[in-house]
Amino acid sequence: MESPRGGPGRRRRRARRPILAAALVTVVIGGVTAGGTVYVKARAHDGGRTVSSRVQAAQEEASVEPVTRPAVDRTALLGAAVKAVDVPSGAAVSTAVLDLDSGESAVYGEGAFDTASIVKVDILAALLLRAQDEDRHLSAAEKAYAVKMIESSDNASTTALWDIVGGAEGLDAANARFGLTGTSAGTNGLWGLTRTTAKDQLTLLRQVFGGDSKLTSASRAYLRELMESVVAGQRWGVSAAAGSGVTALKNGWLPRSTTGLWVVNSIGRVETADGSAYLVAVLSRGTTTQADGISLVEAAARAAVGAFADSA
Repeated sequence: MESPRGGPGRRRRRARRPILAAALVTVVIGGVTAGGTVYVKARAHDGGRTVSSRVQAAQEEASVEPVTRPAVDRTALLGAAVKAVDVPSGAAVSTAVLDLDSGESAVYGEGAFDTASIVKVDILAALLLRAQDEDRHLSAAEKAYAVKMIESSDNASTTALWDIVGGAEGLDAANARFGLTGTSAGTNGLWGLTRTTAKDQLTLLRQVFGGDSKLTSASRAYLRELMESVVAGQRWGVSAAAGSGVTALKNGWLPRSTTGLWVVNSIGRVETADGSAYLVAVLSRGTTTQADGISLVEAAARAAVGAFADSA
């Protein structure tokens, strides 16, 4: 019989402790990588062995590398788009676009073009600037002239306002203040032969539709309202690039007596189907008919705005 105290002949059963893979774990911050990633060094004591592991904390990092987009060459995109337009032999076209959302702009084509009737926006801007300088509102007669000049492109009204702003000298002085560096007023009362560039017309449009302008908000609103009210028969041109949004524009068309070829231009603000807004200026010369000039201007406007919309 076994002794109740467990004598020498008893097989003793030892209570075994659960053995942990890491009985004692010491965790220390191991350091920070050059890229800012924290790694942890864990020491597990098991039978005298020490295990070191580097744990990447990339998935839990508080900071995230910024995502940068490659720069878009708007000038190259605009150039490629307009070069794809079918320009009649002997004709030329130049265009400028400003994305009002991003503030980015580009110009295609060089050299000066005759303005024809797009100069009427410039003349009204000069008149409004003159009235601001004199601290007065436009007179009833000036307003009547302005409405006819912009909405229906009336030439007699334009001549009346041309004289009021001081003719070529007065327009050049106003344009210097507006920042138009490549525009020169027509001489001898020939306001339609004012010379300008697409870049300058974009600068002028920014005076009308932008916030950083020599014109007051009231003057800008007045000019925009008239450009939005152009008669139906003259709402071609840059409007071809618009969606269902409001388009404000002014067109110009003039057959040159010296060549019989046409000058056809269009400037304005357009909204595309997705709600994006652009300032667009398209100048052309050298087409044999007005219809050909209109087709060229509209094709260039669609290509120019499309290039900006696609890249966005």
